[in-house]
Amino acid sequence: MSATTVAPWIAAQTQTLLAQKGHAWLLVGPSGLGQYRLALALVCAWLCEQPTEQGACGVCGSCHAIEVRTHADLCVLMPETVALELGWPLSEKAQGEIDAKTRKPSKEIRVDAMRDAVEFSQRTSARGRGKAVLVFPAERMNHVTANALLKTLEEPPGDVKFVLASDAAHQLLPTIRSRCLAHTMVWPALDTSLAWLQQQGLDGRQAAVMLRACGGRPDDALLLAQAGPSGPTPASWVKLPNAMARGDVSGLKDWTPTQAVDALQKLCHDLLAVKAGAAPRFFDALDLPAGSSLATLTAWAKALAAAVRTVEHPFNSGLMLEALVSQAQNAINAKN
Repeated sequence: MSATTVAPWIAAQTQTLLAQKGHAWLLVGPSGLGQYRLALALVCAWLCEQPTEQGACGVCGSCHAIEVRTHADLCVLMPETVALELGWPLSEKAQGEIDAKTRKPSKEIRVDAMRDAVEFSQRTSARGRGKAVLVFPAERMNHVTANALLKTLEEPPGDVKFVLASDAAHQLLPTIRSRCLAHTMVWPALDTSLAWLQQQGLDGRQAAVMLRACGGRPDDALLLAQAGPSGPTPASWVKLPNAMARGDVSGLKDWTPTQAVDALQKLCHDLLAVKAGAAPRFFDALDLPAGSSLATLTAWAKALAAAVRTVEHPFNSGLMLEALVSQAQNAINAKN
């Protein structure tokens, strides 16, 4: 991973962390700030054959091996669903079970994978630059999996380093957190985020709308913009508040229930913020309808929070979207 491909706020944090000593880092902060990219930049630098103070060289054999996901001294621990999304190979056994459809990819970090990682940490380094273990998202370890890591994390055998990345560190076992040096992710400045998003291919307006839609989190904004024809677009995001006030289901056309509930929670948040005299976070103030009372909006927020628990398993997604829109229309237009 060369410095030119790394966002400036990630490059700065990489240099800061490389200047410090420690065998285990825990990267914490809200989603969308680049925890995974910072973790990957660290392991690239640790294993690089020609590292600099800024990080990995990006051109040596070790950097290339990481880029093509074949480095013998790097163990990546992820839920199988995340690994498949990010292009990391699964073990032969896991891939075989999924291909045979005997089970679905796991959304948690499996204890079998953690045991393989512990065994990996005890091996001799293949390239002579030590070994590295990357865990992301770390909160996806259940208690059994986390306990399997504890002793190795406290007393790592040989020259092995760990980096755990999480956007929900409070869900980790206290014993895991206490064995790591914690680093809180830095929020990039607005102009820096916008410039980076435009470097990734977004135009100025698209970058601004998507960044606002994601609460100023550039990684999430990029993922949202790259989601394809389904889900929010800059135009549909700007129109969403008034579409919901009209009860227009087409305002959520081609959105999944998960995307719809997330957007409606953000809309409800902003309406509550404006009612309380604060600035909206996810929508432009000019795009927001007047909204109803604090009590009505608070009740809507509670209903949306309840919907989150079942949103991935709707009985009928079309009916669920219609119900969500009706609920939003009633909440927005209720008389004070």
